[in-house]
Amino acid sequence: MDFFLPVAQVQVSIPIILILSLIIGFISGLFGIGGGFLMTPVLIFLGIPPAFAVANEANNILGTSVSGALTHWFRRTLDYKMGLIIVFGGVFGTIVGMIIFSYLKQKGIVNVIISLAYIYMLVMIGTLMFAKGYKELSELKKKVVVKKKIHDHYWIHGLPLRVRFHKSKLYESAIVPFMLGFIVGIFASIMGVGGAFLMVPAMIYIIGMPTKLVPGTSLFVTIFVSAIVTVLHAFNYGSIDLLLVMILICGSILGVQIGQKVGEKVDSSQFKTILAVLLLLVGIAIAYDAFFTEKTLEVVSNNGAKTLSPFAKFIKDISINVPVLYGMLSILLALVLGVGAAILRRFFSNLRKNKQSVKTK
Repeated sequence: MDFFLPVAQVQVSIPIILILSLIIGFISGLFGIGGGFLMTPVLIFLGIPPAFAVANEANNILGTSVSGALTHWFRRTLDYKMGLIIVFGGVFGTIVGMIIFSYLKQKGIVNVIISLAYIYMLVMIGTLMFAKGYKELSELKKKVVVKKKIHDHYWIHGLPLRVRFHKSKLYESAIVPFMLGFIVGIFASIMGVGGAFLMVPAMIYIIGMPTKLVPGTSLFVTIFVSAIVTVLHAFNYGSIDLLLVMILICGSILGVQIGQKVGEKVDSSQFKTILAVLLLLVGIAIAYDAFFTEKTLEVVSNNGAKTLSPFAKFIKDISINVPVLYGMLSILLALVLGVGAAILRRFFSNLRKNKQSVKTK
């Protein structure tokens, strides 16, 4: 079932995008990583212009992050103090990232830069994950037990402005999480990613947070960063397409919830090598599509705009006339769907626990 997106001005297949967002959401929930670095290049590969793919995936990430962060809040596996400092850095990083994005857009090279960035990022992360996954599998087969330190102390922890993080049981400089947020904000603005692929390893190996607090805190940060990115893209470029966002959020939230549930029962580390191969394949596909495929530009005439449905025409009109309100509507949509999914999951989880407790009596 093909549908014309009124803002992005491209024809898309709703079932294909819905299924792909569900699959990538499942992968995100299973491995505890953000799906932006997979979903954005997939949208580009499906024919959506990179500038639109970045903005709409940022809005999608907001919805899935709200859902995931609330789940961790219910479990009390979230460090607010650490998260707020990272968010503070993320605000400044987002502003810098938007300035860079505007410069690239003015030069007419933003689409090429985004494609290149994803190619390098996917290949690099995929290669590192494959090497690490292969090493872990080899050690598992040989039954090698590697002893690791709980927390390594680096010189950066002794920088000024040291803060005590009671939840994470850490006492170190606030400059470290601030700079992490700054870098994440830049990536989020330019590439439409949540930054979990940077935050998660940095929180564990550089900041030294307990592993159980990392996913929830990472999702907490992503909520604020992706919300700012969404509003800025909607206001400056009018690149948010609510119809596309609704499809992405519905598929992603369902996939994340299923992935998190499956992740509680299986050891996802055994599948890291498969994920690494997937990342490499997506990177190669983006490279082939960007540089070796001849593209034909489909021009939509003004007459074609008259064939839009009343709802699609309404979306296009408010995106042009009131971009700030449009951006706020996009955020509200993501929040409602994300909160609703988290509450539903908690409701059914409590219902199942109550049934089990009744049976044991």
